[in-house]
Amino acid sequence: MMLRRNFLSRFSAAAALFGAGAQKSPEAAPGPFEPARHARDDWFDQLPGKHRVVFDTWTADKFDDAIRFANNIFRGNKDGYDLTERDHAVVIVVRHRTAPFAFNDAMWTKYGKPFAERMELADSRTKQPPTTNPHGAPLSALIKQGVHLAVCNLTTRSLTQRLSEIAGKTPDEVYQELTTNTLGNAHFVPAGVLGVTRAQERGYAVISIG
Repeated sequence: MMLRRNFLSRFSAAAALFGAGAQKSPEAAPGPFEPARHARDDWFDQLPGKHRVVFDTWTADKFDDAIRFANNIFRGNKDGYDLTERDHAVVIVVRHRTAPFAFNDAMWTKYGKPFAERMELADSRTKQPPTTNPHGAPLSALIKQGVHLAVCNLTTRSLTQRLSEIAGKTPDEVYQELTTNTLGNAHFVPAGVLGVTRAQERGYAVISIG
């Protein structure tokens, strides 16, 4: 009888210990991942819109698609859901070979040749470097509808090295010139790829253009 009582006591103690461990296990489980937030990225959340999308662009010859698809976002949501422009937060990331599309015609008139060399771009008619922004008009129209640009700062800084030699200015002077001569709604992000990931962390759907 004593042996049975000892066995039952040990069994009860072991069961209680197991139960305590099982109750604690949910508390020990890690919570869902929460990305860190940085104040310089808060502009992503300041754009109005019930739907968020970011286009990632980096090759000049595919930039037409970014403009076409951004227009389709507005048109499709208007026709299918009766949504207005303010119902969308649309960002186009311009990096690598598409960053110069963020700059106005004054910059293209002045720096069109080095821009074109960097972008591997030529005017489709003259086969010469463009002297105006090839996508300036349709991109400006999108900006008027509320589209914002996330411009790669690494690419911009890289451009200033070459442009400073041509203009006879310091890289910082050229950088100031470029950043104050955009098409509008432009945000210079530390790197274009960071612009994409930060937007995604804040709920933007990503469309990769190329």
